[in-house]
Amino acid sequence: MNKPSNPNGRAPGTPPVLQLRGIGKFFPGVIANKDVDLDVWPGEIHALLGENGAGKSTLMNVVTGIYQPEEGEIILDGYGQTFASPQEAIRAGIGMVHQHFKLVEAFTVAENIHLGWDEAPRIASPAVMEARTQEISERFGFPVRPDARVCDLSAGEQQRVEILRVLARKARLLIMDEPTAVLTPEETRELFRALRAFRAQGNAVIIISHKLDEVMEISDRVSILRGGRKIGTFNTADCNPSMLAATMVGRDIVRRDMRTRPEGAAPIAPEPIMQLRHVSVRDDRGVETLRDVSLDLHGGEILGIAGVAGNGQRELTHVLTGLMARTSGEILLDGALVDRADPALFAAAGVGHIPEDRLRSALAPSLSITANMALREYAQPPIGRHGLYDATAAGALAHDIAGLAQVNIPDFAMPIRNLSGGNQQRLVARREIRIASRVLVAAYPARGLDIGAIATMLGYLTDLRDQGVAVVFISEDLEDLLNVSDRIGVMFHGRLMSVIPAAGADIATIGMLMGGREPADIQAGAAQ
Repeated sequence: MNKPSNPNGRAPGTPPVLQLRGIGKFFPGVIANKDVDLDVWPGEIHALLGENGAGKSTLMNVVTGIYQPEEGEIILDGYGQTFASPQEAIRAGIGMVHQHFKLVEAFTVAENIHLGWDEAPRIASPAVMEARTQEISERFGFPVRPDARVCDLSAGEQQRVEILRVLARKARLLIMDEPTAVLTPEETRELFRALRAFRAQGNAVIIISHKLDEVMEISDRVSILRGGRKIGTFNTADCNPSMLAATMVGRDIVRRDMRTRPEGAAPIAPEPIMQLRHVSVRDDRGVETLRDVSLDLHGGEILGIAGVAGNGQRELTHVLTGLMARTSGEILLDGALVDRADPALFAAAGVGHIPEDRLRSALAPSLSITANMALREYAQPPIGRHGLYDATAAGALAHDIAGLAQVNIPDFAMPIRNLSGGNQQRLVARREIRIASRVLVAAYPARGLDIGAIATMLGYLTDLRDQGVAVVFISEDLEDLLNVSDRIGVMFHGRLMSVIPAAGADIATIGMLMGGREPADIQAGAAQ
C-alpha cells in the first residue's frame, strides 16, 4: 500500500478528514469493494478513478450512509463513525452530488433545494423559498430557475440543482460523482473555482471522474480502484493522463481517428432515410424549445450534434424517435410523411434510441436485468406469442445482449439498478442497436463511462455507420464528436445554428456556434 503524503505541510498530528480502513461491500454474487484503505486530508482535492464497475460509487455510498459496509471502519476527524443514513452523514459534514440524480421530480427547484435542510425555514411560502434559492444560485454561480419543476429540466439543469443543494449545506467533505458530465466548459471552470475556494478554507473534496485532463487540473492526489480493490494512491503532480488510463484499465489505451472507414463499409446513402422540415416544438408553458429545425439523416453517416445541455437536444431526440409531437413542420421517413408521434411506430421502422438519462427514460430500475433487456421486444416473437410472455426466450435475449456488451452479470434476476452506471449504459446501447436497423439516435451515450468503455461505445456507433445505418450522436465532448462524425450540427436555444463537415471543423468555431454566434458573423470575423 502506498503511504499517503500529508499535503500542504500540515502540523504533525493533524488527522485526515476521512480515513477508510479495510472497507468491504458485497452484493449477491458481486464483490463491489474489498479491503479498501483511503486517506483524505483537510485542504485536499482527491480524485477517485477506475473503470465502470470498479466500485467507486459504491465506496462513496458507504461513506455517505447509503450502504452499510460488511467489513472495515470509517474514521472521521480521527474518530470512528457509523452512518445509518445519508442524513447522519450530512449532519457530520459529508455531502455528495450523485451521478444519478436524487431529486424529487414533481417538486420545484426551490423545494428540492430546501427539502431535508436543517436551515430551511419551518414555514416558508414558495416565494420565500424561491428567493432563497435565487440567492444561493447567484452566490455559487450556477444559474437555475427556482420556480421550475425538476421533471421539466434538462439533465444539465438538474445537475446544477444537485450541486447547489449540497453546496448550500456547508459540507466539510464534498463528494462529487461525475460532477462536470453535463456542465459547459465555463460552468466547469466556475465549479473548479468554487472547489479551490472550498479547499482553501481547510475543507476536502473527493471527485469521481473519467475526464483525466480535469483530474490533472483540479486534484492534489489520485486513488485508483480496479475490481473493487485499491491499486494505489499517487500525487497528481507525478502522473499524466496516459499513466492514469493504463493504471485504471490494466492496459494502454490508444485513440484512433474513427472517421476512417474500413474496406467494405457502406457508403453514405445519397437519399436521406429521415428528414425534418421546419420542425418546431413548444412545451407545456408555450415556450418554443425546438425552433424551425431542418436536417437530413443519411444511411452510412454519423451526424454529430454539439451544444450546451438544455438547448433543445432532448426535444430533438424525442421528435426523431416518436416520443414527442411536433408543433409545426414535417417528419419524413423514406420520403413518406409521418403523421403522428408514436414510439412503437418508429421502433418498428428500425429507429433505436439511447436516451440521455438511462434510469429515467431507458430502464425500469426495480425490474430485473432480463425484464429490462426484453422491454423493447416483449410483444414480439419469440418473447411474446399470442399474448403470452416466454421467460426462457427473454432470458436468452438478455444473455445475448450482455455477451455483446461484455458485461459480466452474476444474476440476471437482480434489479438492474444494482449494476454500475457504465454497465447499465452498455446494456441499453446494445438493446437499442438491435432495433436500429435504419436509424440510431444516441444522446450522450458515453456520459459517465471510463476511457476504455468510451472507446467501445464509439466503436458501436461506427460499426452501425459501416453497416449503412444513420446515426445521430449527441455529446458535450467535442473531441469525441470530431473523432467519429461525418457532419456536426450545433444547437443553441432550440435552433440548429449550422451543420458543417467534421473534417474541416475546429473546436473554436463549434464553440462560438454553441454560444449563439451566427455562422455569417464567424465567417466575417475570420475574413478580417
